[in-house]
Amino acid sequence: MKKYPAIAVVELTSIADGIFCTDALLKKAPIAMIKSGTVSRGRYLIVIGGSTASVDESLQEALAIGQSSVLDHTFLPDVHPQVHEAILGQRVPCEQEAVAILETDTVAANVRAAEIALKGTEVRLVELRLAEYEMSGKAISVYNGELHAVQAAMELAGNFLHGRKEYVQHRIISRPHEALTRHLTAGTRFADIKARELEGEEVS
Repeated sequence: MKKYPAIAVVELTSIADGIFCTDALLKKAPIAMIKSGTVSRGRYLIVIGGSTASVDESLQEALAIGQSSVLDHTFLPDVHPQVHEAILGQRVPCEQEAVAILETDTVAANVRAAEIALKGTEVRLVELRLAEYEMSGKAISVYNGELHAVQAAMELAGNFLHGRKEYVQHRIISRPHEALTRHLTAGTRFADIKARELEGEEVS
């Protein structure tokens, strides 16, 4: 069961505006602060959850106050369960099927594209990484499933992102190497993989 029926993401180019907007949206409606803070390129990222009405009300307040500092945003009024869990940090195992990797320049664009892909196809969201420092503020999402489903998912995501400056790239691997699927299950962050190797855990 989803903890939050709705989720919203707001990215701002100003850290000061980001903190100010965070305070304002928390005061506007009874919502949960999933996470907020600075990310790469001097941006500020806010992720909130709660009832559809409350999240929408708080989001509109942030957009009104943030104005020109708002880089990107998205509102998921009935967030897909897989997107919900991925935003909260959950990963799922990558199986020996086709894999797709979607890379965007903003978090909000990737989250919305993931929602569209998952609601329109039968794919699994293996991982969703949001603006970590070594990613220069980018977001990536990794999908897994039958090749036709993965292709359809990327077509839907691509249609949404087409022409947007936030879009970077996507790639599909029809027959991933077994070692790669194990690495994707463990996570795509290099530092995590190196840490597990030092601890003696086999990751390849």
